[in-house]
Amino acid sequence: LQSENLLQKTNELIGQSGVVGEETNRLIMYLIFTSRKRTQPLHIVSLGSSGTGKTHLQEKIGELIPEEDKIELTTLSENAFYYFGQRELKNKLILIEDLDGAENVLYPLRELQSKKRISKTIAHKNTRGETKTLHLVVEGPVSVSGCTTKERLYEDNANRSFLIYLDESEEQDQKIMRYQRAISANKINQEREQEIQELLKNTQRVLEPIRVVNPHAELLQLPKEIFKPRRTNNHYLQFIEAVTFYHQYQREMKADENGEAYIETTLEDIKSTNELIKPILLRKSDELNGATRNHLESLKQWTKEKGKTHFGNRETSRHFRKPIATIKRYHYQLTELGYLHVEKQKDSKTYRYKLTALANDETRSQAIDRALEQALYAITSGKNGSTGLPSAHSTNEPPKPLKTSKKKTPAQ
Repeated sequence: LQSENLLQKTNELIGQSGVVGEETNRLIMYLIFTSRKRTQPLHIVSLGSSGTGKTHLQEKIGELIPEEDKIELTTLSENAFYYFGQRELKNKLILIEDLDGAENVLYPLRELQSKKRISKTIAHKNTRGETKTLHLVVEGPVSVSGCTTKERLYEDNANRSFLIYLDESEEQDQKIMRYQRAISANKINQEREQEIQELLKNTQRVLEPIRVVNPHAELLQLPKEIFKPRRTNNHYLQFIEAVTFYHQYQREMKADENGEAYIETTLEDIKSTNELIKPILLRKSDELNGATRNHLESLKQWTKEKGKTHFGNRETSRHFRKPIATIKRYHYQLTELGYLHVEKQKDSKTYRYKLTALANDETRSQAIDRALEQALYAITSGKNGSTGLPSAHSTNEPPKPLKTSKKKTPAQ
């Protein structure tokens, strides 16, 4: 935790622990799991087609979290969460293998995420046959992780979570299959993988629940293209704090006027966050769901490489090795939103499609890049740019510490 390039080193260790590929997703997931120790934990939902390894990735990153800090669930009854002990879930990581198998508990789960506690009043008969009223209370906060193929079905839960989309590329397929063959050939040192898993577990154990203050927060602006900006803005700020929290052994300990210890976010924490979650911000600004967007990007690459101007459903189905019904659904959505233009073939019942100018529009990506760069410039230059906000160092600055220690760690 005192190492230089901590995030890079952590990501490398995650790979050496047996997680193949998914370099960005695996680090995001690990940091979100780390946030369970904070008063405002983060949540994550993994999305992708069946068989892409959503559950496997969650399971492998979950193996890097101490057993005493996590609860793994498959199916639950509707009232299951209410019968945990009052503090049994506090600062725990809840891993749900398949959200489809946990539909009954999605409401109390959302309440735990938002309000950090759930309660229920029930009638209970004692040994004498007398009916008594019991008030059940279960306290959070909790960090929740789940997997699903159905993005729209769990929109309310997804709104409270970071959404990551699994890498379904052929390159990732090859990485996984090479790893599978290496295991079969006894070329993987699985004892070494377990040692690294234990190292990362112990790394988690020594993290202290210290408060994080971001003195630059007022200068951080998201682009207007982002849908549901209030919640997304909060996620963005909380992820920056999670990155700072993970670097706590490299931050100077300070104390406010009440003597409460805290550490401060640095410019490097913000830069690291921007690099990691730009794909998530792109998804948050997208009118297309993840699967349809992935298909559109694949179409753009395919038509460019082959010099194609038009394509049909069947040839697209054969090339991408996906059911034709799935391809038709993608193409219908893309046509309705103006990304594809459809033409009916003369003397035939078949349709041909071509990409429109909208499909090749890169303004969303450029807008997000520009907004993130402007915020960093405003911080480094000490100016408030066009935000209309005061500098983070001029007003609402965290109280000056009563005393500081030279690079002391939380444990010290």
